[in-house]
Amino acid sequence: MTATEAPASSPPPGAAPALTPTLRAQLRRRRPWIVIAVVLLLGALVLLVVQGGTRAPGPALGAENPAPAGSKALVEVLRVQGVQVTEARTIDEAVDAARGGATVFLYDEFGLLGDEGLDRLASAADRLVIAEPGFSPLERLAPGVRLAGAATGPLDDVACDLRAAERAGDLSDGQRLLTVDDAASADGWTGCFRDGDFGYAVVSGPGIAGGDVALVAATTVFTNERIDEAGNAALAIGLLGASDELAWYLPSPADADEAAAPTLADLTPGWVSPVMVLAIVVTIAAGVWSGRRFGPLVVEQLPVQVPAGETSAGRARLYARSAARVHALDQLRIGAIRRISALLRLPRGADVAEVTAAAATATGRDAASVDRLLVSHAPAHDREFVELATQLYRLEQDVRRSIRPDHDEPTRQTGRRS
Repeated sequence: MTATEAPASSPPPGAAPALTPTLRAQLRRRRPWIVIAVVLLLGALVLLVVQGGTRAPGPALGAENPAPAGSKALVEVLRVQGVQVTEARTIDEAVDAARGGATVFLYDEFGLLGDEGLDRLASAADRLVIAEPGFSPLERLAPGVRLAGAATGPLDDVACDLRAAERAGDLSDGQRLLTVDDAASADGWTGCFRDGDFGYAVVSGPGIAGGDVALVAATTVFTNERIDEAGNAALAIGLLGASDELAWYLPSPADADEAAAPTLADLTPGWVSPVMVLAIVVTIAAGVWSGRRFGPLVVEQLPVQVPAGETSAGRARLYARSAARVHALDQLRIGAIRRISALLRLPRGADVAEVTAAAATATGRDAASVDRLLVSHAPAHDREFVELATQLYRLEQDVRRSIRPDHDEPTRQTGRRS
C-alpha cells in the first residue's frame, strides 16, 4: 500500500482499530512450541498404540487369557479331560461352587481377599489350590508355612507322597519356595519338590474344615508360557483335575474387605502428629515474632527515585527482546496522537479519525497517508518499524511547525543595516 492509496479496510468513523499480530504472525512466533507440542502428541499416540498392541488380553492366570501369563491352555486341557471349569466372579460364587463339591483354584494377585473371605472359602472347599500365596493366606490358613524366596533352578526331588507331585516327577526353573516349621509339620503340612535345605515349591496340608489345601509357591506351573516344561502340566492337572468341577477364582476389588482396610491414621507413623503440632507452633511463633511492632507507623520517603526515562527505556528493552514491534508501535502512536491533539487544540473526546483529519489539514498531507502512519500500517520487520517511528516524529514536527511557522525558522542576519 502506498501513501496515496486508501487502506483496504478502514475502521468505522469514531473507532480506533487495535493493531494486534495476525494469526500467521502468532504461529510464526510460536513455531518452536507448536513443534514441541506436536512431537509430544505424536509420542503419546505411539505409546498408546504400542501399549494397546502389547497389552495382555486378560488378567494374569486368567482362565480365558491366551497370553503367556494366562492359563487358557491349562483350562482347555482340563475341559478336554472332562473337568467342568467355571469362572467365579465373586467370593459368593466361589463359596457356592465349593459347597457343591468343586475344587477351587485361588490366585489373589493383589491381596484383595480379606481374612473373612479366606475363612469362608477354606471352610466350604474340600479341595483348595492357592497359587503364589501371600502373607495373609499363609498366616490364616497355614500357620508355620512361610515364604522362602526363589528356587536355585529346576527341581526333581519330589520328597513327598502327594499323588500329583509324584506323577509330575520334576518341575522347571522359575519356582518359588515355602518353608514348613516343626509346628506346621505336626499339624500335617508337608512339602514337595525340595530345593536342598531352602524350602519346597509345593506344600499341602489340612484346611480349616478338614479339606485339602495345596499351596503352590509360584505361578509358573499354571501359565501358558511354562506349562509345557518338565512336569509342570502334570502337577497342575493333578491338583486341579481331582474332581469333576473346578471353580477358577481370581478375586476382584469388589471382594475386598472394606472394614479391614487400613485408615489414614493406621498408615501414618506415630511421629508424624507430634512433628506437625511442633511445626504449627513454630510457624505461629515465627509469624508473631516477625510481625511484631515497636511503635506507631512512621511515613518516610523512599531513598531512591526512578526517573520516568529509565522506566521507558526498560519497557523498550523488553519490547525489543520479545520482538513486540506492534506493541511498541502502538505506544509510539498513542503518544503522538495525544501530543498532536494537544497541539491542534482538539477536545479531549476527539477520536483518532478526527485527529488524523486535523493533522492532514494542518500539514497539507494526504489523509490516507496520515491514517496509514497513525493507525493502519503494521511493520513487518525492525527496519520498517524504525522508519515508521521516524515518520511519526516528522509528522509531529510538521504539525508543530504548522501552528507556529516562525518558531523554528531563525532570523537570518545579513550584517547590513537597512
